[in-house]
Amino acid sequence: MGFVVRQMQPEEIQLAVRWAAVEGWNPGQFDATTFYNTDPTGFFIGELDGEPIACISGVAYGDHYGFVGFYIVKPEFRGQGYGLQTWNGAITYLRSQSGRILGLDGVVEQQHNYERSGFRLAHRNSRFQGQFFENFAIDPHLVPIQEVAWAELLGFDRQFFPGAREKFLQAWFQQPHTLSYAYVDSVLKGYGAIRPAETGWRIGPLFAVNYSVAETIFRGLVAHAQGAACFLDIPLVNPDAVKLVEAYQMTPMFETGRMYLPQAPEINLNGLYGITSLELG
Repeated sequence: MGFVVRQMQPEEIQLAVRWAAVEGWNPGQFDATTFYNTDPTGFFIGELDGEPIACISGVAYGDHYGFVGFYIVKPEFRGQGYGLQTWNGAITYLRSQSGRILGLDGVVEQQHNYERSGFRLAHRNSRFQGQFFENFAIDPHLVPIQEVAWAELLGFDRQFFPGAREKFLQAWFQQPHTLSYAYVDSVLKGYGAIRPAETGWRIGPLFAVNYSVAETIFRGLVAHAQGAACFLDIPLVNPDAVKLVEAYQMTPMFETGRMYLPQAPEINLNGLYGITSLELG
């Protein structure tokens, strides 16, 4: 039968999430369906003689932006060319739309390989971990995300993310046990979400107009974790995001690089305090 790359079936997304957990990515417990339904045609499996040995996602957010994630090859099959063939499946799919910007988060040791495909480093990201036992009071400006006008929320989100992602966000906020707050002071000034992960809780996204708003949302979210470990992925290019994790004595875990092809999109990095997902952007 040999090696073939094909589109992933709905039930196989759980396989990709399990592999991601083994790699230490700590995905959300209920991420699988949200990820797959965002773009079902953008998930691929690499099979060797009928056995899945590799996976990748190339999720299209409309015609202008796509994100490469879940790029995993089982360890015993690495270095044999199967990964590159799987990679080409996702890249070919995303580049079928002319002019689409592609993004990814690459671990440090693999960034040179992505550069060979034309990707260029835009900024460094780092995951931070912390535990919070203080019973933070919920600020009166924080309201459930469902109380915000949907059009206003989507417009705010587009400042910090390169593509429209209405379908993704609808599913993201509806994941079981996910808490999402918006900060409203006459107008929407920030929002954030926290969801259960394989270990502890993942925060993301966390977008805000300034440090004070971001900190208020952050405190509301981590209170929900009730002392369990919380994980936040930040762009190190935002000094206020670095200030936030340092103020709450969070510990750095690992680093990735946000890379783009052919060029970085214009987004408000100064308001980006928490990346939504290293898997889907």
